[in-house]
Amino acid sequence: MKPWLPGLARTTSKESQYASRYIIALTVTLASVLELLDTSIVNVAIPHMMGTLGATLDEIAWVSTGYVVANVIVLPISGWLSVQFGRRNYFAFSIIVFIVSSVACGNATSLGGLVFWRIVQGLGGGGLLSTAQSTLSEVFPPQEMGSAFAIFGLGIMVGPMLGPTVGGYLTENYSWPWIFYINVPLGALALLLSLQFVPDSKHGKKAESVDYIGLLLLAIGVGALQTLLERGERLEWLESNEVIAYIVASILGLSAFIIRQLEIEHPIVDVRVVKDKQFAAGMIFGFILGAALYSTVFVFPVYVQTLMGFNAWQTGMAILPSAIASGIMMMMSSKLLQRGVKPTRIIFTGVVIFLFSMWQHQHFTTLSGADDFFWPLVLRGIGLGLIFVPLSSVAMANIPLHETPNATGIYNLCRQLGGSVGIAVSATLLSSLQNANRSSLLVHTALNDPATQERLLALQQHFASLSLSEGVAKARALATLSNQISKQAAMLSYEQLFFGFGLVMLLVLPLLTVMKKTRAGNISSDAH
Repeated sequence: MKPWLPGLARTTSKESQYASRYIIALTVTLASVLELLDTSIVNVAIPHMMGTLGATLDEIAWVSTGYVVANVIVLPISGWLSVQFGRRNYFAFSIIVFIVSSVACGNATSLGGLVFWRIVQGLGGGGLLSTAQSTLSEVFPPQEMGSAFAIFGLGIMVGPMLGPTVGGYLTENYSWPWIFYINVPLGALALLLSLQFVPDSKHGKKAESVDYIGLLLLAIGVGALQTLLERGERLEWLESNEVIAYIVASILGLSAFIIRQLEIEHPIVDVRVVKDKQFAAGMIFGFILGAALYSTVFVFPVYVQTLMGFNAWQTGMAILPSAIASGIMMMMSSKLLQRGVKPTRIIFTGVVIFLFSMWQHQHFTTLSGADDFFWPLVLRGIGLGLIFVPLSSVAMANIPLHETPNATGIYNLCRQLGGSVGIAVSATLLSSLQNANRSSLLVHTALNDPATQERLLALQQHFASLSLSEGVAKARALATLSNQISKQAAMLSYEQLFFGFGLVMLLVLPLLTVMKKTRAGNISSDAH
């Protein structure tokens, strides 16, 4: 088959694939970072979009929801699509769709147009993540598999963290369309490199027929589930008929999809791979890892921006050391794997460090500053960085190479859904905890309490010194005390959430008893 572009020679032999393996790793990681960046980059530009497009907050939320829903629909079938059309062709086409839709998003003049192109962008982006991981599984020799997952994992960690920072900078210094235009030059670079270096898979086999019914059921089931997670908290969950409809559609759609995939001869997603206990344990652990990653990325910025007054750029700079620490520890964990350290020991260490970091997060206050955040966030990055590479290695250990694209699609879907569940639960718990903590604090700040009366008197005297009338000064004092109580209630809620993330991660540690084999060992045996 001829190259797509003149002068771009394709790699064909295993030796040439190995020779270009690090270029391939950087190429697929760059594409994955773009995809993950766009899951969060939009959030900081929402107020600007609302003003330009004349949309309400509930309407503009579909700009984010449409992208994520389309993304998760494609994730589990990306392996099947890469086999049907060829991995290089599918990966390059996904990048092209992503670039074109990014330009269209930036040029959108109506809410409907923006939502439509965000859905198209999500469909293109969804094909990048799993295809990238399955590509690395083939082009790296077994002894360097840890390094491959470390490079890829760095993109997984950094992408969501950089979104708010990059989005905030571009929106404040230019305009919101630039959060989409930034994808064009980087996407073009990823496209050229993928056409030059990304190889087709030698292990896939095209299906003789296409299960269109299965595709429809998957779209309904996964799409409804993700939409439920995106909109549930805003619609007050079971108080909304729309949410109940999403629940019914997701249960029926996914149940029918799984049954059909088990019965037909050529499934688009081979769910039988979940029968492997080690892969199933890795999926569950990956789900919790996604929840821990995305939830902390969601909650910490809300904390510092609402209680500390940080802007998007300051928030990003506070989080950046955590991302750097994750990258360093991923490379270190891959080296430890190469030296024969058991992956379960590395994962266990990472969980303990992450728990300690969340315990430190629990001690943040309304007076904490950037210096107080540094080491807890760095330790968070170290903990998550230690978990990612060995977990990917053991999860895929028993999966044959021809099943790798299918398995990585399912694995990445679980991590993505874990993140969505984590964010949805965090948002709901944050609201509930704030109400509960405020009620608890109000019990101890009754107006007839001597300490409360003393505090109110001091506030009233302060406002009176500003030449305000007695009535106005008293009203200001009451309002100030109420705001202080609300702020402390919110702070307590953030502390409880942070420590809760660590405890949830701790609860899945028993799954490590199922994880015994490494990916490198599996690849070696397949090669023989």
